[in-house]
Amino acid sequence: MPRVQGVDIPNNKPAYVSLTYLYGIGQHTAIEICRRLGVDPQMKAKDLNDDDIAQLNNLLDTEYVIEGQLRRQTQQHIARLREIQSYRGMRHRRGLPVRGQRTITNARTRKGVRKTVAGKKGVKDMKH
Repeated sequence: MPRVQGVDIPNNKPAYVSLTYLYGIGQHTAIEICRRLGVDPQMKAKDLNDDDIAQLNNLLDTEYVIEGQLRRQTQQHIARLREIQSYRGMRHRRGLPVRGQRTITNARTRKGVRKTVAGKKGVKDMKH
């Protein structure tokens, strides 16, 4: 398995698909990277030679924010929103959806498992 930026990328997949295993690199960016390096995007990752991998590591270091650095940056942005007590920061703090989604019915991913409240009326009863 070739190791790129501290992550093992799969051998038997095309180079552009293998690059998407890095956090912060999607399909479009992976194809763009392959083209910039002159690597065939359809070539298997195991066929990349050491020189190609070195060039890839160098390019990713200098021009892209990926993996740990990107995760840290995202956490810092969220921490800043919490600190200045913006609306979005408060939604992050409370574990509620941040981008304006409804919460009366959906949002189970953000809100977690239902907590049953005794005597609470259902959604249908509330919308008179």
